[in-house]
Amino acid sequence: MGATTEPADGGARVRGTIRYWAAAKSEAGLAEEPYEAATLAQALAGVRERHADRPALLRLLGHCSYLVDGAQVGGRDHGLVALTEGGTVEVLPPFAGG
Repeated sequence: MGATTEPADGGARVRGTIRYWAAAKSEAGLAEEPYEAATLAQALAGVRERHADRPALLRLLGHCSYLVDGAQVGGRDHGLVALTEGGTVEVLPPFAGG
């Protein structure tokens, strides 16, 4: 089950888990946390709100790659990436050599 692309019309909010890896985990101060959002953009806005006191994390988010339910988001508009109930958002910071 992968992320779908739909118009950002404020669809139904769902619950899932955001998992942080490597430097993102370090900057967030935790390995994972729940989200309630309809789109990846909404989930990331929630991260920015909850972690407003962690400016290094907020800067890092702009350089991260994202997987939603195992599917690469790539250059897609985060507002168009719909989330699924019980889904997972993986936050992958840039890795050395890649």
